[in-house]
Amino acid sequence: MNEIENFLIERFLFLILLPYFLFLRMITLVVAAAENNSIGKNNKLLWHLPNDLRFFKNTTWAGVVIMGRKTFESVNKPLPGRLNIVVTANKEWKAAGTLVAHDLQQAIDLAEKENFKEVSVIGGGEIYKQAMPLADIIYMTRVHTTIEGDTFFPTIDTAEWKLNEKNDFYKDEKHAYDYSFEKWEKIK
Repeated sequence: MNEIENFLIERFLFLILLPYFLFLRMITLVVAAAENNSIGKNNKLLWHLPNDLRFFKNTTWAGVVIMGRKTFESVNKPLPGRLNIVVTANKEWKAAGTLVAHDLQQAIDLAEKENFKEVSVIGGGEIYKQAMPLADIIYMTRVHTTIEGDTFFPTIDTAEWKLNEKNDFYKDEKHAYDYSFEKWEKIK
């Protein structure tokens, strides 16, 4: 196995097993952001990085993903292998294969009701902003470029968060940008 595959397997096992050992609720934010914290424009991702997509899938697989309605509509279907909870203020909105919550706390409560110990918040910008104070871990793919966007990840306050892991990767024929997988943990 190569370095990326080993890293992804380690992350997957860690995410699956840790909550069951701790018996605590854990909230993670999973995001890919440019150097200027841009994460999207016109409800679309700003890049296509296959290793980031694989990392995202392995990090969120068999768990709960919480996302805003616009993020869900950009994907346009529930993510397979996960409980999908969509946060929307629209009381009439629904989509097959999802649970609907009308605020972030209700989404977290729905996940707990389904006996999940960990939730992954996957966007968009407003949901990340609301979830940041509640989160324990941030899994960030830092894309080493600056791209114009209209949706942004909140700035990580290094007085509250510590970068504990960082793995750098370089652009190649499948990846247009250098990027890093980063794990930030809240300072308790």
